[in-house]
Amino acid sequence: MTEQLPVRRPATFRRDLNKRNWGLLWLCMPALLIIFIFNYLPMGGLILAFKNYKPMMGFIGSPWSGLDNFEFFVRSPLIWKVTRNTLLYNGAFIFLTPVIAVTLAIILNEIGKRFFIKFYQTVFFLPYFLSWVVVSIMLYTFLNSENGLMNQLLVKVMGKEAVSWYTSPEYWPFILVFMGLWKQVGYNTVIYYAGLMGIDGAMYEAASIDGAGRIQQVFRITIPMLAPIIVVMMILGLGRIFFADFGLHFQLPLQSGPLLPTTDVINYFTYRALIEVRDIGMGTAIGLYQSVMGLFLVLGSNWAARRIGDGENSLF
Repeated sequence: MTEQLPVRRPATFRRDLNKRNWGLLWLCMPALLIIFIFNYLPMGGLILAFKNYKPMMGFIGSPWSGLDNFEFFVRSPLIWKVTRNTLLYNGAFIFLTPVIAVTLAIILNEIGKRFFIKFYQTVFFLPYFLSWVVVSIMLYTFLNSENGLMNQLLVKVMGKEAVSWYTSPEYWPFILVFMGLWKQVGYNTVIYYAGLMGIDGAMYEAASIDGAGRIQQVFRITIPMLAPIIVVMMILGLGRIFFADFGLHFQLPLQSGPLLPTTDVINYFTYRALIEVRDIGMGTAIGLYQSVMGLFLVLGSNWAARRIGDGENSLF
């Protein structure tokens, strides 16, 4: 007579909440509370997107306006320009950031001495902690029309005329993309470098025995192993493609009017709607439009990643 194995009871939520799990749950409570207060509680204010907000009447008492706030935003002559600028800037960041960050992470992985690895990690990561206000002052010392470093090089070294950088919009797409990458790439480099640390070194040894060189190991082992992280980071980036970095586009151009054709983005447009026009309803409508579009992009890109990668490289 064969011995019958005991039947394993299915896990239940109540049974899993043992003392250790309760301790971890309480440990997460401050972060969960912050997320609830600052991310979920303000969602009640989305009602303003469908109202003609009157401060004296309050959120509830203000009259309903239907889709008038969205209609005003869509019919604005600036909507297509700011949407185009937002998508192009974020598209450049989504494409260039993984390329540069993965390259730097691979270079760090090839460095043998731990001191130099820590030093370069610090150098790459430092710009991420700098405020855009500080960065804007640093950039102004380079681009000052009178005695900036760039004009000094153009006039005294290259023999060319000085450029009025803050009234020449044609240069700013390159300036903003460069500064955005300079500030964000270090953060992504550390993430990809941490992913490289999880790759089994035996795979490289086996590839080396089979005759694969460094370049072949990068394309055959490193990049495929980092693919899940790269895909997840790109999906998250697509979810924010309608949200431009406000500090980048507000602080660096110093709110110069002549630069708006190439520096104006949806977030800056919303800021002007709130500060200059004081139209809270339209500002809320724009924010809702950005969030909904980002939600559809995350869901669509995650669905595509699941179909292409058999569910291995998707976010959820």
